[in-house]
Amino acid sequence: MLGVLEIVVPLVLVIAISIPLINVFRGKTDGKTAKKRMITHVFSFFIIITGIFLYSFLAAPSLHAAEGDTVSTEFASSMARGLGFLSAALATGFSSLGAGIAVAAAAPAAIGAFSENEKNFGKSMIFVVLGEGVAIYGVLISILIINQLSV
Repeated sequence: MLGVLEIVVPLVLVIAISIPLINVFRGKTDGKTAKKRMITHVFSFFIIITGIFLYSFLAAPSLHAAEGDTVSTEFASSMARGLGFLSAALATGFSSLGAGIAVAAAAPAAIGAFSENEKNFGKSMIFVVLGEGVAIYGVLISILIINQLSV
C-alpha cells in the first residue's frame, strides 16, 4: 500500500496544480471564465492540502511503525513543526490577499478624491495605509509562529 501512495499522492498533487492552467494554455483568458478559474484555484489548493495531510497521516506513520515509540514521538514533533510552518505560510498568504483586496478598492478611490480636491490627500491615504497594515500584521504573526517553532 505504501508504494501506491508514493506514486498516487504526488500524481494527484501535480494534476491538482495543473488543472487551473488548462484554460490559460488554451488561450481562454476572458472575463467570463475568471470566476470559474478562481473557484478551480481554490478547489485545487484544498485538494493539495488534503493530499499532504493524507500522505502524512497514512504513509509516514507506517514508515516508522516498527521502530518503536521514540520514533513515533519524533514523527509527531516533526508533524507539529510542519503544521506550524504551514500555518505561518497561510497567515502571510491570506493577510496579503486581504491587503491586496483592500488596497485595490481604496487606492483608486484615494486617487479620485485627490484629483478632485488636493486637501483630501492625507485623509484618503489613511485608508490605503490601513489596507497595507493588514499584510504587515500577517507577516508579524508568521514571524511569531516561526520563532515559537525554533524554540
